[in-house]
Amino acid sequence: MRIVVDTNVLISSFFGGYPRRIIDLWKIGAVTLCLTNEIIEEYVDVLKRMGIADSEELRELLLLFRKQYNCVFTNRTSSIKVCVDDDDNKFIEAAVALSAEIIISGDKHLKSLKQYAGILILPPKEFIEHAIKRE
Repeated sequence: MRIVVDTNVLISSFFGGYPRRIIDLWKIGAVTLCLTNEIIEEYVDVLKRMGIADSEELRELLLLFRKQYNCVFTNRTSSIKVCVDDDDNKFIEAAVALSAEIIISGDKHLKSLKQYAGILILPPKEFIEHAIKRE
């Protein structure tokens, strides 16, 4: 299953809970992470601002991205303007370009859409429940 992970979920994964379970699913190959340069840059920028820039976890994460470990990438996305917050559109653009099934987000603007072009938009807990049902 291809997924797009919003920055708030990735950041929260460093602290455990459902977001950590999502990243663990990616690390064991149960899901494929859909990425763009813009998304990776946002991940790194926010982690640096949080003071996690020199952490072993961030180095491991970037290494997995470089190795394209259970990831698909694109540099080309169509411009999609459906979110109230323009910064959130990049996650929808990546999902559409890479045929993701689900966008996982805690962001109220994204979650309010519920879906876009058949792509579900779920908070972390609902994604885990959805993933368990599929097994």
